[in-house]
Parts: sequence; structure tokens; C-alpha cells
Amino acid sequence: MKRKIKLFDPYFDDSEKNAILKTLNSHFWASGNGVGNVKEFETLFKKYVKADNCIAVNSGTAALNLALSLFDIKNKEVILPSLSFVSTAHSVILNGGKPIFVDVDPKTLCIDPDKIKKSITSKTKLIFPVHFAGMPCDLIEIQKICSDNEIDFVEDAAHAAGSKFRNKKIGSHGAAVCFSFHPVKNLAMPTGGLISLNHKNHKKFTETLLSRRWCGITNRKNLTYDIKEVGWNYYMNEFSASVGISQLKKLDKMNLIRKKIAKRYNAELSIESKIPYTQDCSYHLYWIQVKNRNTFIKKMTESGIETGIHYKPIHTMSMYKLKNNLPITNNVGDTIVSLPMHPNLTENDIDKIISSANKFS
Repeated sequence: MKRKIKLFDPYFDDSEKNAILKTLNSHFWASGNGVGNVKEFETLFKKYVKADNCIAVNSGTAALNLALSLFDIKNKEVILPSLSFVSTAHSVILNGGKPIFVDVDPKTLCIDPDKIKKSITSKTKLIFPVHFAGMPCDLIEIQKICSDNEIDFVEDAAHAAGSKFRNKKIGSHGAAVCFSFHPVKNLAMPTGGLISLNHKNHKKFTETLLSRRWCGITNRKNLTYDIKEVGWNYYMNEFSASVGISQLKKLDKMNLIRKKIAKRYNAELSIESKIPYTQDCSYHLYWIQVKNRNTFIKKMTESGIETGIHYKPIHTMSMYKLKNNLPITNNVGDTIVSLPMHPNLTENDIDKIISSANKFS
């Protein structure tokens, strides 16, 4: 059977295996309190991104929902791109807000600050940029827009573990920054996510998030506790945290491999529209745009190369069906393809991907 080149493939070694076995043998597998491996992972990630604090949760979706719960967005508008996984918009709806989709920059596919400016109204509460594929958004412009309009911004950094903006790690800028540690992500766990906080009220936010990630439980003393508000079962388990600790130690090294692959793709792919090369990007995805997408994907599949589509724009989904004026996003939605991008790719794999993509595009 011909070997398939995977689109995503988590990298691990004996350190993750040993960490899982150690956790298994400890008989301490999970706690809503967030002690043990979970606390250690939060502390290490806080140091890594240089945030005020970090709260670990069980998915990127949980991180988005919890982060937005910190801001009163009920009946308010939240500006975000349509080019993202649907959880970004769902978190706005679940917290009572109204998503306002704006177009993206055609070069980076990150939210366009000029489009943000034109969409701000008296009802705008938050700006919700997405670091698409790991490419950092223009946070200087976004911060200026927020300052001028006295609003906050929360970042969807699901793709951006290890990315940088102006020599600072993503995770150290916005009021709340949401990460995903899904098995396909740069920092991979069985399940996991995290919120980093950078806000004058970060201590109060931390207290609120610790309660809300554990069903609203607060004031726990021995066997007693209180419930003051609704919360969710969003806390991270000890297995995921143990894997995360090992993954974090090698994250920069693994991202460097991704950057080397991206550099080869950029230099050798004859396709005109593709993600730019920059040292600041973590390259969770490597995207290209092709006109004959269905045929391209079919031929790549027949050649043993997995590809993906990231994403069908949210505003085109039945739930969000809106006649938005998003020409760039609409075009991207029809043409975008993700090529294999992970540290397990061999030089022969990369050669084959490049030659096949050039041949079929």
C-alpha cells in the first residue's frame, strides 16, 4: 500500500510517552481545582508568552467561549473575520453578542484593520482578530483602533502558538488571547486550550475564569463549596497537561522546522497566491489558492498527498447566512487549499508535495 503524506501529524517522542505513563500511574487524572500538571503547564506557558496570567481549559472552543464571557457583549457587536473555524463566531452568539464579519487582507488572510474601522458603530464592544494559519495580525493598528474607540480586543490564537508580533510572543498583547492545543496544532495534546490574560483586571478575570471553567464552583474548602453563577465543565485533565509540558519544551524547535518547510514552499512553488514567508509566523497551516480546486485536490489525493480546505467562510454557513460584502473572503473560500505542514515531513515528502502542486495547479 502506497504511503500517504498526511496533512497534519503530531510530533512526539519518549518524553510524552513517559509523561502519560507517569500520570497514569499517579492515579491522579483530573481535578477541577487545576492543580498538579495543569498548574505547572499554566505557569510554564505564562512564562513562555510573558502574559499576566494563563488559565488552561479543555479546548480552543472552551477558551473562546470563556474569554468572551469576561466582557458584557449581550446585544453588542463583535467585529471578526468570517475566514475562521466556526467556533470563533459561535462564541459570540453563545455570549449574547452579534457577529459583524469583515473582510481580510488578501496577502495575509488576517483581518483587515481598514475594514474594522469602517464597521465600528456605537454598539461595537470588541474586536476579535484571528491569527490565521499562525500569521500574526497587525496588532499595532488594532490596538490603536481599540484605544481610539475605548474598546477591548480578544485574540483567536488557535493557530498561533509560538508566533510573534514585534518580537513579542502572541499571547502577550490582547486583553484575552485564546489558544487551541488540538492534536493537529503546533503544540498538540489529546484535548486542550488556554486563555492568556493581559489586562488591568487580570486578577479578577483569573478568579472568574477559574470558577467558570469548573461549573461555577467557588470558595471550595475541603468538601464544601459555593456556586454564585453558571459555569461549564471546561477544565483541562492531567494527561493533556503532562503532554503539553513536554510539547512546550520543544515548541520553538518544532516551529523552526515548520518555517524551514514554509521557506522551501515559498521558494519552489510556482503558485502565485500563497501565504507569505516570515519568521514571525508559526505556520500551523500552509495555504495556497488555486482556481481548479476540486481537480487539484483530486489529483493530489490520487498522488498520496492529503490536502485540506481552511475554511469555508462562516458567513456562508446556513446558520450565519448573510449577504455580507466580503469579496476577498468569498474568493478565498472558493480557492484556498492547505498543503501538508508538520515536523514529520521528510525531504522526499516535501519534494513530492512541491512537484505535485506545481504540476496540478
